[in-house]
Amino acid sequence: MELREMFSKYSPFGDLTVVSICFVMIVLMMFSYITKSRSFRIFLSLVSILIVAALSDVTFYTLATSGPQYRSAASAVRCLYHFLLFLIFLHFVIYIVEVTRMSRSEKRPYLIIAGILFVAVVLVDVIDTVRGENFILTEEGIRFSGRNVFFFGYIAFVSLIIALLAKVRKRLYKQVMYGFYGSMAISFGVLLTQGLNGQASFTVATFFYPIIAMFYIMHSNPYDVTLGAIDRRGMEDTVAYHFAKRRDFLFISLYLKFFNDEGKTMPEDLQASFRHFTADFFKGAMLFRVGKGHVILMIPADRNPNCESQMTNLHNAFRHEYHRYHYDYKIVIGRAIEEISRKNEYVSFVRSIHRNMDENTIHWVEPEDVKRFNRSDFILKQLEDIYEKCNLDDPRVLAYCQPVYNIRTGKYDTGEALMRLRLDDAGLVFPDQFIPLAEENGYIHVLTEIILHKTCDQIAQLTQKGYEVSRISVNVSMLELEDIHFCDDITRIIDKSGISGDKIALELTESQTDSDFILMKDKISQLRDLGIKFYLDDFGTGYSNMERIMELPFDIIKFDRSLVSASEASERSRTIVVSLAHMFSNLEYSVLYEGVEKDSDEKMCMDMDASYLQGYKYSRPVPIEKMEEYFEK
Repeated sequence: MELREMFSKYSPFGDLTVVSICFVMIVLMMFSYITKSRSFRIFLSLVSILIVAALSDVTFYTLATSGPQYRSAASAVRCLYHFLLFLIFLHFVIYIVEVTRMSRSEKRPYLIIAGILFVAVVLVDVIDTVRGENFILTEEGIRFSGRNVFFFGYIAFVSLIIALLAKVRKRLYKQVMYGFYGSMAISFGVLLTQGLNGQASFTVATFFYPIIAMFYIMHSNPYDVTLGAIDRRGMEDTVAYHFAKRRDFLFISLYLKFFNDEGKTMPEDLQASFRHFTADFFKGAMLFRVGKGHVILMIPADRNPNCESQMTNLHNAFRHEYHRYHYDYKIVIGRAIEEISRKNEYVSFVRSIHRNMDENTIHWVEPEDVKRFNRSDFILKQLEDIYEKCNLDDPRVLAYCQPVYNIRTGKYDTGEALMRLRLDDAGLVFPDQFIPLAEENGYIHVLTEIILHKTCDQIAQLTQKGYEVSRISVNVSMLELEDIHFCDDITRIIDKSGISGDKIALELTESQTDSDFILMKDKISQLRDLGIKFYLDDFGTGYSNMERIMELPFDIIKFDRSLVSASEASERSRTIVVSLAHMFSNLEYSVLYEGVEKDSDEKMCMDMDASYLQGYKYSRPVPIEKMEEYFEK
């Protein structure tokens, strides 16, 4: 079909602007972190093709206006120009199916249609060029005649891309879809306005707008520009890249607990120190911020042959900074480990080491750390399975109990329920190995529900057999109190067991923040109506805000083993502990001493206003079924 002849005026300003912005983008990508994925490689191809297309357009108009002798060269360049623009369209289709992870069967028809369309429009354009049905130079500009293959090809590709985006709309975030549609609408509007005004200066620019959208939406810079750090996603991508290329690297993990709390931000001079460490000690090192107070520095081994000596210098510099700020730290240093790189789990690996480290210490990674991590990883997967199944009778969670001696009655009539896990490939797992994992990953409340259920069932059985059970306490994590269903869950389990609420006590640790205190006070007030008792656990080990303790209606204050040891070691410490215990007793709190291990501990605690005693002197934790050996009928 013949279209009416069209005149086109041209200025190279639009194309040269596109080229300059593309080079700016390339420079930004060179000096910032971009995920080195397949979609990013497609994006780089798009930018490269766009640069060549813009230069081809400039070249075409230059040749076309340089005289009849350059007509053949101009026709060939114009053919190349159209080829490149439709190649960009083809890349758009490939890019969309890549980022949306369409299956082979889903993406195949779109790729086939795009391929056929690309070949068809390029072939027709070449045929028209060979036949000379191309352009004529006039005083008004360049006059195009013949079939407008570009127009039909443009409409066909845009329709295909819109259909493809509609197909994958549920796989993309709504705002991402709006970004792509908006950039395409602007492109079409500019192209239409340009055509109506006989212009041809901004055709390449209309292809550039969707590429800008891709760069901003899909490949934006994840740098924390003040700290000079990249996010956790960036670290995982970097590890995957090094592993695929078989490149060795070293890593230094720094954890500052102080900044892990809400609202705590690193001061500017400390951030400047991090930037200094990253830039000045190692070549090609990259800093990743994987938590509020946790950063990991990755150092390419091939670019830092003297890495060991530089680490010593870095350590000395860091100790100097520590004396300035006095923030408690934990440092882990290691070399790339194939097993951890394959799983891409360095953050979890390092944090598993943190749990067993003292503050202000440095740990060099050893093979045993990997074995412990693999065990923790297995335990974590089991915890995830326990959480998902939420079976209150799950046989993997064992209920143990440690009897508590009642000084007033001279009997064992209370106890503390404790958890153990029995896993097929790990054997018996103790709380210090799985409780932190459960808390970090949000699985702790299900464990509490299970242990409470099993404790209530055992109390019911003991009571039916005629045993005297005043109560058994169950430990509760502060994190659980944030769950709006916490009180309902506790109530439901106790009611279902048929025992009275006063047979259960909940042990809570001291609140660290105002929000924790308010939350704890609210939950205690809701559950006390059931008759449930409340213990303040581990008194003397942490915050110990006496004003807040007095505001909370606890029944028993549990003095930690450390206070027992301190009382034995120092008369001054003993005087303080005695005063505290006497004060609590006068306020009608009962005092329970933990960690009583020998006769001298027992006598000393009895002299210090003890109401209850608990420790290895009386019994280690035993399966809860064996509490019949301690309770009396």
